[in-house]
Amino acid sequence: MNNYRMGGYLLFAIGLINLRYQWGEPGIVQRSATIFIPGALILLATFIEALEPVMMRKEVQYLMAFVGLAFIAYAVTN
Repeated sequence: MNNYRMGGYLLFAIGLINLRYQWGEPGIVQRSATIFIPGALILLATFIEALEPVMMRKEVQYLMAFVGLAFIAYAVTN
């Protein structure tokens, strides 16, 4: 679960940093929210014990890794 927490925090932090450094750009709130809201949801999901068995399945781990990397790529190219 620690990897999920670190990944969620990473997305949350990147989204807020993106918001701060590009403030004044049109549509930045929506683009940054696209990054930090999923990060916050992943981070919150790690504290719900009922989701732990689902999140520990290999296919879910691979899917979350792919989605996380896609959000990070989006943040870098944004």
